Amino acid sequence: MGALFGSCNLRIWISIFIILLVGLCSNCGEDASSIHSLLRSMGLPAGLVPKQAKSYRLDENGRLEVYLDAPCMAKYENRVIFDTVFSANLSYGSLIGVEGMSQEELFLWLPVKDIIVNYPTSGVILIDIGVAHKQLSLSLFEDPPDCNPQVTLRNPLRKQRGFESLR
Repeated sequence: MGALFGSCNLRIWISIFIILLVGLCSNCGEDASSIHSLLRSMGLPAGLVPKQAKSYRLDENGRLEVYLDAPCMAKYENRVIFDTVFSANLSYGSLIGVEGMSQEELFLWLPVKDIIVNYPTSGVILIDIGVAHKQLSLSLFEDPPDCNPQVTLRNPLRKQRGFESLR
């Protein structure tokens, strides 16, 4: 009888723990500053998301969506543009299938595909931009960057003059 009572008690505590955990996750979208805490708890640096993130949503499948008021540009080693919605599949140490983030490389804007921290003690973060994998120092991403409203990337004269400007 004592063993049965003990196992029932354990089940109750596990149920309470799961309910509390789900309750905490349901509030994830309400506090933008906690996105940085979430990233840290998942083995990623907080600075992957700009200070201007207004909210986020994490679904039960691990799909993370971060919401900004407007597209903006941040500076790490290179310039990075965040769309109004930045999303990826979040798992420990990685953001896979990134959407809404582009990085400047040699005057080209390339979409970031994956962000991976294999070994936090190595001090290195891997950024997959499709055509290349960049290894950068984790220290670049320690603090959330300021994200300035996106500036026009094209030369306005080129648009006005058409193909003549390409000569």
